[in-house]
Amino acid sequence: MQTTTTRPTVTVTADGRGVASHAGSRLLADLAEATGVRQAFSEALGGLRQRRSGHDPGRVVADVAVMLADGGEAISDLAVLRDQPELFGTVASTATAWRVLDRIDKAALGRLRQARAAARERAWLARTELGRVLPAARAGGVCCPAWSSISTPAW
Repeated sequence: MQTTTTRPTVTVTADGRGVASHAGSRLLADLAEATGVRQAFSEALGGLRQRRSGHDPGRVVADVAVMLADGGEAISDLAVLRDQPELFGTVASTATAWRVLDRIDKAALGRLRQARAAARERAWLARTELGRVLPAARAGGVCCPAWSSISTPAW
């Protein structure tokens, strides 16, 4: 069993070396760290950790979320992240992820939802405090309105 550690530092270059697939998914993992969602998940699931040397359940759930956002459909799709340790660090095995997810009961799910809402609120507050406008996005050649016109949600 391996201990969950922080993700490796990534250096971006234009020299064509060290090309990694799914690098955009790493940004999602970094966002989970920056907003505190991964830490909040860890606190919400603190009682699920059976071994001190094992994977942090909050990190496992965050990795599952990244895997799903990347198009994964089954727990075994964590292999996509696990097979790139230079990008994602140590990722739990399929069996470990299954055990963590299996232990999440209704109460733990409620704590995870609260943790996600708190992290989302922190992200919106940080955006407001920084005074930055998120740029308009283009999808299918159509320009979408700038995020700045969207009010901060009240969740």
